Amino acid sequence: MTLTPREIILQNIECRCAERIGLNFDHGRQDDFAWAGIGHGFQPEKWVEGNFEYYTDIWGNLWQRIADMSQGGEIFKPALQSWDQLDDLKLPDLDNPAYYQGARELAASGTDKFKVGWMPGWPFAICRYMRKMEIYFTDLIANRDHIDVLHDRVTSLLERVIDRYGEAGLDGIMFCEDLGIQDRTLMSPAMWRDIFRPLYARLTSRAHRHGLKVIQHSCGYNWALVDDLCAAGIDCLQFDQPAVYDQPALAAKLRAHKVGLFAPCDIQKVLPTGDRDLIEREIGRLVATFRGGFIAKNYGDLKGIGVRSEWDQWAYEAFLRAGAPTIVAQGERL
Repeated sequence: MTLTPREIILQNIECRCAERIGLNFDHGRQDDFAWAGIGHGFQPEKWVEGNFEYYTDIWGNLWQRIADMSQGGEIFKPALQSWDQLDDLKLPDLDNPAYYQGARELAASGTDKFKVGWMPGWPFAICRYMRKMEIYFTDLIANRDHIDVLHDRVTSLLERVIDRYGEAGLDGIMFCEDLGIQDRTLMSPAMWRDIFRPLYARLTSRAHRHGLKVIQHSCGYNWALVDDLCAAGIDCLQFDQPAVYDQPALAAKLRAHKVGLFAPCDIQKVLPTGDRDLIEREIGRLVATFRGGFIAKNYGDLKGIGVRSEWDQWAYEAFLRAGAPTIVAQGERL
């Protein structure tokens, strides 16, 4: 029996799919997902000065980026410049039920895709910008009492966001929280376990209470935290740099936790080379290593990593070939 896209994604997240890999590709290509966001209507203020573009975000931060270059940028002026402002800090009303009409409509649409709600962030990802990264890391040690208050307020808001998605009837949530650099995590595992694991557990347990799967995007080399992330309730890890890992070891670890991998062709060591043979070979190895618990995707900012659309298409076609159902006998599939 052929599985629906929703069943394909669910089974790959749970490392038990005997049909095919999951697929998440844009521009009319195969996509097993349907997405919903928070319809808060926030429109950032934007202006250009010289070579730089400035813009605000919903948390009250002011960003700076090189015009017509990167999609993101860096914090120019954080929302919380002094801890004296903490008591008066106003968080956005992202838990307003009126903002979830799109999520409710998606859930009621009858689509057979896996329906995911985008989270507006996670405690570390949000709070590090509200203080500015280098200041925030100092705060984690020197101002723990203030940090705990800020984390709790943001986490409480995110719990209510999860409630809205759960009430809407979606299948999962996804958030972005980068925890690593090229060869290590951004903080010691001991610090992460002390400060952040309880926040993760609060949020994932809230999601699981609604039957929602939790997908985390995280850049960098997160090996030291993989077991902790899985134990804290993450159901699927989205890594854009799978080549930075010992892939057989990572696959064994994820299978032991029954946690899926969601990844593109590696965006650092493989896809940007433009070497078609390498791209196709590495995709074949990636799928073979993680098959049963693997979801393939494209990377959304090809310009930012110096990749041509043609190379991206090679990757897509290679994923289709490598990830298709394996025929073991006439009419029978693995």
